[in-house]
Amino acid sequence: MARIVQSLADLGQYRALFCDIWGCLHDGVAPFPDAVTALQTFRRAGGTVILVTNSPRPKRSVVEQIDAMGVPRDAWDDVATSGDAAQFAMLTGAVGRRVHHVGAPKDEGFFSDLSADLSALAAQQPAVERVPLKEAEGIVCTGLFDDLTDTLADYDGLLADAKARDLPLLCANPDIEVDIGHQRVLCAGAIAQAYDRIGGRSIYLGKPHRPIYDLARRKRATIAPDLTDADTLCVGDGILTDVQGGVSEGIDSLFITSGLAAKHFGDDTANPDATLLEKWLIEQTLEPTFAIGHLR
Repeated sequence: MARIVQSLADLGQYRALFCDIWGCLHDGVAPFPDAVTALQTFRRAGGTVILVTNSPRPKRSVVEQIDAMGVPRDAWDDVATSGDAAQFAMLTGAVGRRVHHVGAPKDEGFFSDLSADLSALAAQQPAVERVPLKEAEGIVCTGLFDDLTDTLADYDGLLADAKARDLPLLCANPDIEVDIGHQRVLCAGAIAQAYDRIGGRSIYLGKPHRPIYDLARRKRATIAPDLTDADTLCVGDGILTDVQGGVSEGIDSLFITSGLAAKHFGDDTANPDATLLEKWLIEQTLEPTFAIGHLR
C-alpha cells in the first residue's frame, strides 16, 4: 500500500524531483499556490526540480506557457518535454522524411522551435517535409485538431487510411486526457491508442517511456552530477504515465490523487480515503511509493 503523506517536506530523503506539470503544478489555467510553494521550499533546501511533461511542445514553448500562467522561475531548475524527445525522433527519421501532421495550430512550434543542439542536428539531416496524408511516409501526432470539440470518432477515417498504408505514427504526447480548468480533453495518446487498436504502429516518446526519463536524467546530471535515481522522486497525477514511468525506471513515485483520478478517493480531494485508494490501486495493478492529495 502506498504511504499517504501530508507534504513534500515529509519526504526529505529525496534530493531531486522529476515533477509533472499539468494537474500537479497547474490546472491548465492557473498554478496551484501550494504546489509552487512546495517546489520553492524544496529547491531552497538544496533540491533539484526537473519538470517532466508530456506536452508535445518544445521546452521554450512550455516555459513561455507556464511563465504566462504565473509559475515563478524559482520553482524549478529545468524542463524535459515529450516534444523535445519527439523532435529528436522525427529529425532522425523515425517516421520518414515526408510526414503528415495531426494536431492543432497551437502546436506548430513543434516543427520550427528547435533547441540549439536539435537545430545543429537538423542541419546535418535531410529536411523533414510536411505533406498531405496520401503523400506521407509517416504521421506526427501532437494532439487533436481541436481538443475542445473533437472526439476520437472524428479520426476513424484518417487512422483507417493510415493503417491501410502501414504508416508509423509518432506520438508526441502519450497522455490520454488532461483537465483544462474544469473541462477534460483528449490528448495525442488517445489517438495513438486508437491507432494501436486497429493494428497501427505508434511510437511513444513521453512518460512512461524511457526516452523522456533519459532526457530528464541528462538535465539532472548537468545541474547536480552526484545525484542518482535513488535520490530522485517522480511526482505526478497520472497513474499510467507518472507512476508507471517511475515503476518502469526503478524510481520512487509520489502520486497526486487530486488530479485525473480524483473522483475515486472520496469527496475531500486534499485528503484521499486510504481504503478507496488501496482498492483502486489494486485494480490498476500499479503501486506508487507514496500518495498525497495535493502537492504541497
